[in-house]
Amino acid sequence: MALYSEKVMDHFRNPRNVGVIENADGVGEVGNAKCGDIMKIYLKIDNDTVSDVKFETFGCGSAIASSSMATEMIKGKPLSEALALSNKAVAEALDGLPAYKMHCSVLAEEAIKAAVKDYYDKHGKEYDKSLFPDCESCAHCSIE
Repeated sequence: MALYSEKVMDHFRNPRNVGVIENADGVGEVGNAKCGDIMKIYLKIDNDTVSDVKFETFGCGSAIASSSMATEMIKGKPLSEALALSNKAVAEALDGLPAYKMHCSVLAEEAIKAAVKDYYDKHGKEYDKSLFPDCESCAHCSIE
């Protein structure tokens, strides 16, 4: 059996939604320089819907594939669905990741949540704080 699925390899070799959104409504950056994976997600929000999403990822092929797949999964979706996206759903959409690479799908989930939180904060929108990780204790959110 191959180490990576065809979908992982496709999203690594041909990543979707790569780039920057100038004047993004929300930006989330998560990662850990010690393991080498850093993700930045940019959101454009219209009527509480993700109208556009881009990413920049510094990291391994699984991190790039997870970023690409996650952006595809939330584009055009309401913010509530973007917030509900789990790392497990990202990994399943990629037809699986090796156990030691699951942290890449976790980063994608956390980056989206961080970008949505940034949108809420920038626009003074009320939100349920329990929906967002406590970034001071979250290992992935502490970029060093």
